[in-house]
Amino acid sequence: MKIPLFPLDVVLFPGTALPLYIFETRYKEMIGECLTRRTAFGVVRAQREGLAVIGCTANVVRVLERYPDGRLDVLCEGTERFEIESLDNSRSFLQAEVDFFADDGEEATRPAREECAALHFETLELAGVDTPILHLDLNAPVAFQLAGALPSDLGFKQQILSTRSDAERTSKLLDFYHTMLPKLRLGAQAKGNGHIM
Repeated sequence: MKIPLFPLDVVLFPGTALPLYIFETRYKEMIGECLTRRTAFGVVRAQREGLAVIGCTANVVRVLERYPDGRLDVLCEGTERFEIESLDNSRSFLQAEVDFFADDGEEATRPAREECAALHFETLELAGVDTPILHLDLNAPVAFQLAGALPSDLGFKQQILSTRSDAERTSKLLDFYHTMLPKLRLGAQAKGNGHIM
């Protein structure tokens, strides 16, 4: 299937929000078509060495602001993951032939999800990151929601997006928290032990 592509310096996950400011002519055209046809576009991470192969489609949920010169503020939401088969440069914006895919591995257990969520909030709190309000249903996969709210590097987020099993994604997140938390806890302890000279 052919879809329009929006290369960005982000990794979008299914079910997560993406606010966008649309100002380039080609993307005003692309978003205009998506709004008229009620179709999605592909968000793919733009890297120095080229585009990531795995991306996620985005649907425009709401137009937040329309400016007189055609610029737009839109709120989008990630929907389906895809793999790029080939690129098409025939339009002003990039398009790609893509294959959509879903998970083919097992789901994480509820205890693993609970541990993942608890460590996630502890990590953000100790890192001093404002915690976004997440409505987590721990009876369903939560790894994408958690990874979307992480202040981690995009390489790690891209790994999470590409993983085709909820159990494996959850395990990667747990490894990430277990690596980060000892350092963050030490930092918090050192601050707590400070005294005034």
